Amino acid sequence: MTARTSSRRYGAAALGILVIVAVFGFVLPRIASYRGVADVVADLTWWEILGLAGATVLNVVTFAPPWRAALPGLGLWPALVITQASTAAASIFPGGEAVGLGVSFGMLRARGFRRGAIVAAAAVVTAMNALTKVVLPLAAVAGLLVTGRQGGLLGLLTVLAVAVVGGLLGAASFALRTDASTRAFGAWLDRCRARVPLVRAGGTDPIAERLSRFRAETIGLLRRRGLQLVLWTLVGHLTVFVVLLVALRAVGIPPGDVAFVEAFAAWALARVLTAVPITPGGLGVVELGLTGALVGWGGDNESVLAAVLLYRLLTWLPPILLGAPAVLLWRRVRPVAPPP
Repeated sequence: MTARTSSRRYGAAALGILVIVAVFGFVLPRIASYRGVADVVADLTWWEILGLAGATVLNVVTFAPPWRAALPGLGLWPALVITQASTAAASIFPGGEAVGLGVSFGMLRARGFRRGAIVAAAAVVTAMNALTKVVLPLAAVAGLLVTGRQGGLLGLLTVLAVAVVGGLLGAASFALRTDASTRAFGAWLDRCRARVPLVRAGGTDPIAERLSRFRAETIGLLRRRGLQLVLWTLVGHLTVFVVLLVALRAVGIPPGDVAFVEAFAAWALARVLTAVPITPGGLGVVELGLTGALVGWGGDNESVLAAVLLYRLLTWLPPILLGAPAVLLWRRVRPVAPPP
């Protein structure tokens, strides 16, 4: 690690800590007092607590199906173990989803899955998640416009997200549109690697050959499991919103104060805000964005902050609590031989 890389990493970590301290120590207490939030939570009934618990379990369970669809032969229990461990790493360490993907890759390789199959699965799952994070805000903006409300900041951020994600996916699709174009792009990368000594240690196989194999793996996966991947990715994202919606109603915020479409729009805005991993798991950024949007729609300050903190606790904490045991247990799970 060079000094420049190290300074950038420490700088990013310092920025993340500063954001978290500023949000929780200064900004949120100005919106509502933590004592008032505690009083709201203390008034929850057992039925409301059971509803929150059920929504949380549903959310945790839906982590696994996209990876099961992307990697035939991966059982439900191993998929749950791996996804909880990778989500915990993504929620704790700077780098977000990139760190989580690294954990997933290591655990899946140890279970015997081929490198090419894992890379294709990770690429497809990541692309599906990125597309979903753009599609859902688009749906939220459409819902706001249909009901006579303004898109506001959500509309602007959605346009930017569509441009960035669309540009990246479009460039990747253009480079991988045919085997010939893929090999041409890989050959260009090989020439670049040959001219830059720092990149020569990346492997012995030509990049063109590796990209061609990656293209074949990815296209084959999409043809076999594309519909399943789309459906399970959508379900996985929407169960996160279910936790927020249950939390809002549990703390006593009625649809007359924050309607379904408004709650969905606020949640979609928070998802867009976490596209850039400023803090681990979007800690602080999500809370501020959600609270500001929901209060702006008309929710009571203390009830909104109580709902947001409950939502974050129930979506951010379980993977962390389950992730460490998952890392310890996954080695004890009998390996499953992947299909040839």
